[in-house]
Amino acid sequence: MFGLTASLKGFDGQQAGPLIRSQWQTLARLPGGKALFSRLIGFLVPYTGSIGAQVEELREGYARVVLNDRRAVRNHLRSVHAIALANLVELTGNVAFLYSAPADTRMILAGISMEYLKKARGRLVAECTCPVPTTSEKKEYRLEVLIHDAAGERVARGELRSLLGPRTKG
Repeated sequence: MFGLTASLKGFDGQQAGPLIRSQWQTLARLPGGKALFSRLIGFLVPYTGSIGAQVEELREGYARVVLNDRRAVRNHLRSVHAIALANLVELTGNVAFLYSAPADTRMILAGISMEYLKKARGRLVAECTCPVPTTSEKKEYRLEVLIHDAAGERVARGELRSLLGPRTKG
């Protein structure tokens, strides 16, 4: 399927940026392609896939990801669980940043902080506008991700500390 099998052969996460970029550019324009792309991300990173979020928009320096409220992501208060929100923040920031990073880089999450502002219920939209690195120079970046509910009210804010550096060989 669109060279995906070859792309996944030996996938170790180091070529995540180029894979994300190429698969998004191929799949997003097709009917059902955004859902398929989101499932691909969930396949590559199973824990991230556990929340069932869908990437709706992805371009250099920006990502928008949607999470539908359902029982699997809820807590005992009938709202979206705090850790599901943190997972959504990580997914949104990571795809925005990796899509934007040079092909010869790798990234690792160094930290995450969350602010929970109100109970998260219903359809949630997470957005990240991030810097676009021009080199694979070792550097830490801070990425802000905002989550809003269907009424447009902010329910959470997350910050990722992401380390970018050159891809290792072998």
